[in-house]
Order: sequence, then C-alpha cells, then structure tokens
Amino acid sequence: MIKVEHLYKDYAEDIKVLHDVNFTFEDGKTYAIIGSSGGGKSTFIRCLNMLEIPTSGTITLDGTVVNDPKTDLTKIREKMGMVFQNFNLFEHMIAKKNVAYALMKVKGMEKEQAYEKAVEMLEKVGLGHRVNSYPHQLSGGEKQRVAIARALAMEPEILLCDEPTSALDPEMTTEVLKVLKSLSHTGLTMIVVTHEMAFAREVADYILYMDQGEITECSTPAEFFTNAKTERARQFVANML
Repeated sequence: MIKVEHLYKDYAEDIKVLHDVNFTFEDGKTYAIIGSSGGGKSTFIRCLNMLEIPTSGTITLDGTVVNDPKTDLTKIREKMGMVFQNFNLFEHMIAKKNVAYALMKVKGMEKEQAYEKAVEMLEKVGLGHRVNSYPHQLSGGEKQRVAIARALAMEPEILLCDEPTSALDPEMTTEVLKVLKSLSHTGLTMIVVTHEMAFAREVADYILYMDQGEITECSTPAEFFTNAKTERARQFVANML
C-alpha cells in the first residue's frame, strides 16, 4: 500500500506543482492518472519513488516512509518498477542485457541466471525474437516493451508508468497498451499516467483526475466518464472523448 499525505512539490517560490496531495493506493489495483498537461501528473508519479524530491509531506510504502533521508531508496525501487516516456534503454546493450543489467547489479544474480530471466520477460511482452537486438534496431513500441520487461524482471509490487505511449504512433501505442492490459489485475499494483482514455476506461479500477497540482476527483471509470463531479473534469472528458 502507498499512502501519500500532504504532498507538496515546488520548483521555486512561484512554481508550485503539487498542492497538498493526499491519497492511498490499494494493493493489486490499477489506477489511471489523467488530466490536462501541466496538472502535475508526471511530477506526482515521479515523487512516489523519489525521482522527484517532494518539498514537504510524506510518502509511505508498506510502513516505510519513502522520503525519509534514512530510507534505502534502492530497496524501495526494487518494489516499484518504473516505465518512462522515452524508454531510457542503454543504447550499447542488446535487449536481453538491458533487461538483465539491473538483475546483476542490484540483485546480484549470476550472468547466466539474469539472462535467462531477461529472455523470459522479453517473451512475456512478445519480444522473444528480439532478445539480441540493439535499441536502434527496434521500433518505438518494441523499445517500450523492452523497458516494461526490464521493470517486470525485478519482480516489483508496483509498476509506475509515466505516459508510456506518449512518444509512440497509434500502431505502436496499441502494442504497448495490450501488454499493460495483460498485466492489470494480476496482483500487481499499477499506476499509469496516460492520455489514452479508452485504455483508462477499460483497464483502470480507479480514475484519478488531477488539475492544477491536486487530485480533484477519484472514481471508477463508469462514474468518471458519465458523471464527473467538477466542471473542469466534465470539460476534459468532453474534449478527450
């Protein structure tokens, strides 16, 4: 369980991105975080595993305060896999080494075992035929699926996805969303920042709508897309659907 209490993030005195965010993510559920650009969605999800340092407030994972300076972030990030907008693959490593690298460096796996796990994860995301390909030989959708395989290889409890399809064309977007859909409701907690409304509507257990640095609504997809509570959210739905 991730519990967020009174979370603020300021980049400067006049650049306030998150304002008193409070929310509890339940284990095993899938959350879609949506909203207009500039609403704080990506900053929020990056604060959860301390890629962005909160200005104040607390983030607690299974009883451990994530943003306590004494907390071992390596241990936290083993529990929270992260999928980025722009893949963040090592260009000089083939796909299976991209996936295996953290297994060897962080978990201390032997090379043979790590590569075996990497191939298993790449097969899981439909890339068994690409294990020896370098990133420059892959499409954008394939790169993102390698990134998902890399995150899954660490066997996280939580998968954070920061607009995982924003850099992809429609065909590649479909490939990636199919993989994410297959992971939902498998016991993995998924928190996905997305502009893909059909995906959010079909896959998420809960929609979090963020506006001007706050979570202004949390409801089921059926409730949100048919009866959003605020005028801003209703306008957003009307523009996106």
